[in-house]
Amino acid sequence: MSCRNLRLARALGGLLALAAASWTTTAAAQSMVVRSTGPSAAKFPVGKKFGPNETIILVAGDQLILLDKGKTRTLARAGTHNASASVAATQTMSSTMTRMIAKEGAMRSRGGFTRGEGGAPPTTVRAPNLWLVDMREGGNFCVADSARLMFWRPDLVGDAVLRIELGSDASSAQTLAFVDGQAYRRWPGDTLPLRFGVGYRMTGVNPSAPVTINFHALETLPDAPDQIAELLMAKGCTGQLSRMVDAMAEEEAGAR
Repeated sequence: MSCRNLRLARALGGLLALAAASWTTTAAAQSMVVRSTGPSAAKFPVGKKFGPNETIILVAGDQLILLDKGKTRTLARAGTHNASASVAATQTMSSTMTRMIAKEGAMRSRGGFTRGEGGAPPTTVRAPNLWLVDMREGGNFCVADSARLMFWRPDLVGDAVLRIELGSDASSAQTLAFVDGQAYRRWPGDTLPLRFGVGYRMTGVNPSAPVTINFHALETLPDAPDQIAELLMAKGCTGQLSRMVDAMAEEEAGAR
């Protein structure tokens, strides 16, 4: 190899090393708070990110759930923790989480609960996909694909009628019927075109009180759970973020 080519090779090797170091630093800095409870919760708001080898000091009663490279890590012990001691980058995303975030996966699982005679529906049943509208959850809801927007109910026993109103305009009301054993119904786009940034009042299926849901469009949908979580935070779609974190945290606990 000529001296000139040798210098070029060394220069290229240096650039690649710098790029790798930069990528490593960026990757290590992606540890992000997705849930925070306890006395120190205000110090660790949802969305806070930690740099490489940054220390996290917790006191008794604190619990943090960090999201890093599509996996969660729960910190619940008082003391000093290293933010970089997160899950390995080589771990793959679980099939459960793949189904949870997939736009086309909303109806692949039945995802409801059938109770016995006289039994009460459990409150812990979770919708099997992020993009299913759970009528128990009001507030902001992020829509990944308006053409596939679906309603979901956790209790499949008996018939039920869902009433949808645009704000307080009763004249806009539309109804959707769930028959016994049915978990899903599609948004009635033909008779009630979906509008973003306005409140829809839902009554009839939620077993407690009516809820108001504000829909927000996601222009793009990344593949990485970390990036999806950031989008949900930015839009204020806390119900979906909580659904996602619960699923990941349960998998983390089951893998121990």
